[in-house]
Amino acid sequence: MTANLDAIASLCKRRGFIYHSSEIYGGMPGFWDYGPLGCELKRNVKDAWWQFMVRGRDDVAGLDATIIMHPRIWKASGHLDTFADPMTMCKDCKKLMRADQLESILAEQKKPPKPRNPPGTGMCPYCGGELTEPKPFNLMFKTVVGPVDDPSNVAYLRPETAQAIFAQFLNVHDTSRKQVPFGIAQEGKSFRNEVTPRNFIFRSREFEQMELEFFIRPDEAVEILFGRVVHLSDGPDVHGDPQPEWGWDVWHMYWVEQRKKFLREIGLPEEHFIEYWQKPDELAHYARACVDIEYDFPFGRQELEGIAARSDFDLSQHQKFSGKSMAVFDEQLKLAARKMDDAAKEAFAAKTAAEWEKRGKDAGEARAFCAELFEGRFVPHVIEPSAGVDRLMLALLCQAYDEETLDDGKGGKDVRTVLRFSPKVAPVKVAVFPLVKNDPAVMSIARDIFGKLRRKVNAFWDVSGQIGRRYRRQDEAGTPWCVTVDKQTPEDGTFTVRERDSMAQERMTYEAFLAKMYAALEF
Repeated sequence: MTANLDAIASLCKRRGFIYHSSEIYGGMPGFWDYGPLGCELKRNVKDAWWQFMVRGRDDVAGLDATIIMHPRIWKASGHLDTFADPMTMCKDCKKLMRADQLESILAEQKKPPKPRNPPGTGMCPYCGGELTEPKPFNLMFKTVVGPVDDPSNVAYLRPETAQAIFAQFLNVHDTSRKQVPFGIAQEGKSFRNEVTPRNFIFRSREFEQMELEFFIRPDEAVEILFGRVVHLSDGPDVHGDPQPEWGWDVWHMYWVEQRKKFLREIGLPEEHFIEYWQKPDELAHYARACVDIEYDFPFGRQELEGIAARSDFDLSQHQKFSGKSMAVFDEQLKLAARKMDDAAKEAFAAKTAAEWEKRGKDAGEARAFCAELFEGRFVPHVIEPSAGVDRLMLALLCQAYDEETLDDGKGGKDVRTVLRFSPKVAPVKVAVFPLVKNDPAVMSIARDIFGKLRRKVNAFWDVSGQIGRRYRRQDEAGTPWCVTVDKQTPEDGTFTVRERDSMAQERMTYEAFLAKMYAALEF
């Protein structure tokens, strides 16, 4: 079925996925708290990303950097000067709005009122009065470091996790003993002072990101090393293992495919997300390409994550503002350059200068760049897959939410609400139910099974209510399997395993169920 955002928000509150922050005081717009099931879902999403992007590879290292960093980092990255939204205000009702979202705000207000509207899931009303001219509003949260509230002590909560990776690039490169091409991954909180946070947890003021900065050789270095650069037009297999001859565009497509593979593995069917390749006039000035992976949310198609080819912009900016070289030394590159005679080097430099000029870059800088390459040094380029944990959680909730109309066995109909999560991200993997509480043998075996399972996965114990009600509670939590221990269990060691999606039941031994569960959880 098509998910309804209000129904999802209601379920999230009822079952302990997501609460509105500071709710007993009226709430804080754009801030959300994750309850018992929500924090488990979030942890599973982050753990799955970390396993796929870091532990499952030998060319990626991790980082956990501070939320508050030196303010010059944000000057170098451009956030202090350009990280702003165009804001306009109604002269009558004094409502502040993003000028670029005014059309969607007006369209939303034309819709009939909804019966339920949990805090923060919709847009605030605008009276339709005359608007002021749009002005830029910087989205970074300011704070003061130290006891004195002075402009010299102003700092910022990070609006993204990526810049810490660039600032610590050389340290990670040196201590991890990894050579380019390699990546640095980070998960963590970011903060943006959104003026119009909306659509539940899709656009919040406090959120978590999962970002990888994958550092690659410039194409010119690849050509010196291998005599050629493999581009997409050559038809490389971007689904296989990375190859050293790849150019930037192949690396970019490789990471697009890797991200799509991950989304499929955690339960988002490929037909439900869309690749959007940004047009040249939509790209950031430093980007060579950017793909947005979009998802059809109940409120429209929106970006789920982005994969950008950012050239050497970020490291070069930090090199410029810090005065510290961000170049790496490549012994193989230096040895390959030594095999070139002076005429070959001059021809290579001239060709590079001409190519740079075509892209609007300086020919003199191109020649200086080539001189560094011949000495085995270069500032790496980067491919950046960047995802939001909260947005991904919302997409998983929307994808999983379903309502089924069933026969209640009495001639009537009953509606079953179920979250069809992939077992890999489901907050609770298995629930254990003793069928009867007054049978000591059943209770003892059920407790033993529960104790063994919860040492392996997040398991849930429930002895309250009829077995059908217990099943339904776990359906709404998205639990893939329910184990029911009954009077037959002490006799033959089997119990009933009920599948969430099909509601089919099968008697199994503990060892057989464990094998079944592990197979479903494996990446």
